[in-house]
Amino acid sequence: MTEPAITEPVRRGFRADVQGLRAIAVGLVLVYHAGVPIVTGGYVGVDVFFVISGFLISSHLLETLQRDGRIRFADFYARRIRRILPASLTVAILTAAAAIVFYPPLALERVLRDGLATLLYVPNVWFAIQDTDYLADHSASPFQHYWSLGVEEQFYLLWPLLLLLIFIVLRGRSVLVIAAITAVGAVSFVAGAILTQVDQPSAFFLLPTRAWELLIGALVGAVLLHESPRIPGWLAAAGGWLGIAMVFASALWFDDDTAFPGIVALLPTFGTALVLYFGATTAKGSPSRVLSIRPIQFVGLISYSLYLVHWPLLVITQAAVGEQNPLGISVKVVVGIALAIPLAWLLFRFIETPFRSPRALVDRPPRVTLLTALGLTLVLAGTSLAAVQWASARDVGTGEVVAVAPDFPESPPRATEFVPRNMSPALDEVAADLAPLFTDGCQHDVNTEDVQNCTYGNPQGDLDVAMFGDSHTAQWFPAIEDFAAEHPETAIHTYTKTSCSAVSVTVLVKGVPYASCDRWKERVVEHLLADPPDLVVMSSYAHYVLADVKDDAERLKMWSSGLASTIDRLRGAGIEVLIIADSPRFPTDPPTCVSTDVLDVTSCDGDREWAIDDALAAAERNVADASDATYVDLTDFICDAKICPVIIDDIFVYRDINHMTSTFVSYLTPALEPTLEDLLDTGSESAP
Repeated sequence: MTEPAITEPVRRGFRADVQGLRAIAVGLVLVYHAGVPIVTGGYVGVDVFFVISGFLISSHLLETLQRDGRIRFADFYARRIRRILPASLTVAILTAAAAIVFYPPLALERVLRDGLATLLYVPNVWFAIQDTDYLADHSASPFQHYWSLGVEEQFYLLWPLLLLLIFIVLRGRSVLVIAAITAVGAVSFVAGAILTQVDQPSAFFLLPTRAWELLIGALVGAVLLHESPRIPGWLAAAGGWLGIAMVFASALWFDDDTAFPGIVALLPTFGTALVLYFGATTAKGSPSRVLSIRPIQFVGLISYSLYLVHWPLLVITQAAVGEQNPLGISVKVVVGIALAIPLAWLLFRFIETPFRSPRALVDRPPRVTLLTALGLTLVLAGTSLAAVQWASARDVGTGEVVAVAPDFPESPPRATEFVPRNMSPALDEVAADLAPLFTDGCQHDVNTEDVQNCTYGNPQGDLDVAMFGDSHTAQWFPAIEDFAAEHPETAIHTYTKTSCSAVSVTVLVKGVPYASCDRWKERVVEHLLADPPDLVVMSSYAHYVLADVKDDAERLKMWSSGLASTIDRLRGAGIEVLIIADSPRFPTDPPTCVSTDVLDVTSCDGDREWAIDDALAAAERNVADASDATYVDLTDFICDAKICPVIIDDIFVYRDINHMTSTFVSYLTPALEPTLEDLLDTGSESAP
């Protein structure tokens, strides 16, 4: 028998291909989180979920509107609550309990705050506020995967209201409803594409910039309700396979440096839309048959529970063994996939399924479900808040005391192998040990481009020192401030911006050229040239990804050229230039690592060879020598020949993976002061 020339629509209701798509989506996420190298863009599985959710929910709502002319909101929200919350809250509670057992004390408070945001259904907003980098977070939260659930929950809350309004205004005319859905989705897409370029965390996590992905699914649902496709079978099959190929291509092509979501998110989302659209017909050779095989259907069936459980298993296992001991791929596969699947089935079987339609709630008015959910949320949120307060009050440290650091830094430094009682700053105060310009609005964020008007020291002083660059310049402020205190004729002007070096190069942030940085630094240089200070102090993070660079050799060449360009412009105006070598970096957060075992912190010390980019430091020194600038490298006061200790004498050195505490920077002042005095010619005028 030959294949029919025209396909026939499949019956409404359950679609096995949609279940299969769910399996693909969760499978990509699991493999990506397990660190399988080839699936570098597996995070697009979440985008597949978004399109599916928008398709299913919108199809249901539109059918209801066409049939009844209204939406029973209480009933709709009650069903959503019973579908989502039981499994979600169960995993959240178990995750919080596991975090209390396995997480280091310093990290626990942060994790419990993440859990509180999750219980309040705003984890995506919380992570956006925290500027969380979902694709490259050094210390990921076990609640971080709830961001996508937050987006969906907020969509479910608002979309029925908007869709009803659209339906009423357009009098249910399906063509106009389709056009309205397209328009709303287009606005969301444009907003997301623009925001990805300037504020990637917000674009990634927030509903307004992600709604278009769910609305693509809504659009497919609206189109299919308007008219079922009647197309040649070969075209339906080809369209379905093209959609599958688009999803897998994005999973293999994208990586952690891809500017995502942005425009590139069209690839997996439109691919999913093609599968949903063409899967609405029967066609020989289509993906539907493959997607319907039993193992794929099983994974699709438990996909929600599997998504919920796999991430906490991975992250808490990592916390249990210590961030300084990264899990290997094989362990991640065992924990995040092999172990996650049976646990997900148990969650599906005993929590998700029974609570989807319990007689105690289904047989009662929807308001019973709504009030029950509200009451449970309030109880859990209150408990979580109490847990946060308990965690913040925990004492972290030992009772031992060490000798205070000498007045002048030693080379090599003297490492302390435990957390002393007299350590400064105290371990629970390390994260807040910041230079004042980080807290008074003088450190620009990624979006701000105006030239700062921030002056410290003596504003009427005869000596002007300008600090120009990224946060690694800003971290040296305490030493410059201490110098100004000893030389009261000194004024300090700060021009610093997040991830924006003074070096004349274009850096990439999430694969996007940091255009805001380029514009800002040019304005600062022009400002400095118009009113030249006596000295410009610069320091830069040593590990930026540069635009249009193919290898390390080209990166060093471009960095050297950019540094020379900046120095030459400043020196041409008679400005002295001081370049301070970058501080060490760490693979894991030192304060959190140290709190894991306060009696022995040696496993948290950094490997000098990894922590310092010696090649870039040498290149900067060569440029400084050739450009008549001054280069100072204080690394030998921070690291010995092999390690960079996290605690030196009684001082904790690092507030995060690549910034030093203000206390330690201030301690280094005597090592930096002679150079400052020489450049500013103040040696004979120093205060006693």
